[in-house]
Amino acid sequence: MSVTTPPRWFNLPNCLTILRILLAIALFVTLSFFEVVGYGISIALFVVAAATDWLDGFLARRLNLVTALGRILDPFADKLIICGTFIFLAATPKMLETPWGLHPWIVVVVISRELLITGLRSFLEGQTIDFSAKLSGKLKMAFQCITAVVAMLYLADSGTNPGLSRFLWLGLVMATYLTLVTTVYSGIAYVMIGWKKVRSLEISG
Repeated sequence: MSVTTPPRWFNLPNCLTILRILLAIALFVTLSFFEVVGYGISIALFVVAAATDWLDGFLARRLNLVTALGRILDPFADKLIICGTFIFLAATPKMLETPWGLHPWIVVVVISRELLITGLRSFLEGQTIDFSAKLSGKLKMAFQCITAVVAMLYLADSGTNPGLSRFLWLGLVMATYLTLVTTVYSGIAYVMIGWKKVRSLEISG
């Protein structure tokens, strides 16, 4: 009796990526009802989802399980959870009133950068040119994750302890603007690299 071999795309890294998408959806539900469920569950969901982002990439490279589906789903899952979380957090009344907080214009910068680089990557990889993540992109992602967690901790704070509230606000401001700086910097760095690759295509063509 022959045993059916599962398709190559059905592997552990891709399953983790799909799980991350499902976790993102669950996260958005909890953020929609933050007044009822609070932010504890949201923080837990976000941390688990962020951990799978590192794990699925590591396993795909280590076990040689990189697939076309994974190269599509993995960046999509990353953008979904970061951009979606930032949109929900920036739209809360408390955050809108927070001086130097995670305001909508910062989220627009983050989303614009992601859309631009995703489009550039799609074009170049369509030309069989490698445009994999660089150190600046990984650093940007790390600060974005930190900002999301700190923002949820800040929003969860009841304000009964002024010292703690001040500390969380300072942490929020620092994380938010480090995210803004690394997002812009990495975007410029990727565009410069991409532009050189595009120019080399025009010259060789």
